[in-house]
Amino acid sequence: MDGAVSAPGAELGEGPVWDAAREELVWVDVDRGVVHRRRGGAERTVAVGQPVGCAVPRAAGGLALAVRDGFALSAADCEGPPRLVAPVEAERGDTRMNDGACDARGRFWAGTMSLTGDTRTAALYRLDPDLSVTRVLPGLSVSNGIGWSPDGSALYHVDSPRRRVDVYDFDAAAGTVAGRRAVVPVPAELGTPDGLAVDAEGGVWVALWGGSAVQRYSPGGELDERLELPVTNVTSCCFGGADLTTLYVTTAARGAAREPLAGALFAYRPGVRGLPATPFAG
Repeated sequence: MDGAVSAPGAELGEGPVWDAAREELVWVDVDRGVVHRRRGGAERTVAVGQPVGCAVPRAAGGLALAVRDGFALSAADCEGPPRLVAPVEAERGDTRMNDGACDARGRFWAGTMSLTGDTRTAALYRLDPDLSVTRVLPGLSVSNGIGWSPDGSALYHVDSPRRRVDVYDFDAAAGTVAGRRAVVPVPAELGTPDGLAVDAEGGVWVALWGGSAVQRYSPGGELDERLELPVTNVTSCCFGGADLTTLYVTTAARGAAREPLAGALFAYRPGVRGLPATPFAG
C-alpha cells in the first residue's frame, strides 16, 4: 500500500487526523479552505470559506477547526459553513491559525503563524470544552506540529523557523506546560520541521518541509528512521487505519510545479503502531 493514495494537487495539504469513530481520515488544504474526508476509497470535501489550519473530529459529531480567525465548529453532518465560536487574533492581518491536535482530555490545541516572518508575534492556544480560550505559549513565529508522549507527561511542539522540536512537561489536569527544552534539532540541509506524530513506542515522526522525508526520532532525540517521499514539501503525518499501523503523510504542491505527485496524500506501513486521536470534547 506504500505510496500515494489520493490525487495530487493540494496547494498546502496539512493536518491529517484519523477519526476512529467514523473510520475516516480528515485533512485540510489550508489556503483553499477545504477539508478532505476519506473513508475507504471514497473521498469528499467540505468548503470552509476561509483558510483552515487544521480540523479534528468532535465527540458530538462534525468537526472542530482552526480557521483563519479562530476556533470554529461544524454541524454534525458538516453541511454548511462552520460557526466561529472563539475568535483568536481575528483583528490582526499578519497572522492566521495553523496546525493543532486534541489532548487526551479532549481539549483542542492550535497555534497561529506569522504571515510576515516575524519571530515573536504568534502563539499556541488551548480551546477547552466550554469554548474558553487560553493563550499557552506566546512569542512564537510559526506554531506547527503538536503531540503528546504515550503516558501523557510530555508535549512535543514545533515552532518551524527555530528548526527544532521542543518538549515540555505536561500537566494533564491543568492543561499547562513547563520546562521547555529542545529535543530534536533539525539542520537546515534536512529541511524545516513541520507537522509531527507520536507512535505507541514514544517515537516522534517529523515531517520535513523542503526535505522530501519524514524522520522518526527516539524520545531522547536520536534519529532512528527516515522515510523518503517523491516530493519536496512534506507537511505532516498521522497514524490511522483500524489498527493504527498506517502512517498517512500530507504534502504540498506549492513551489513544486514540476513534481507530478506534489500535493498528494501518501500512506506507508512503517512497522509501528500509532496513538489514537482524541476528539474535541466540546
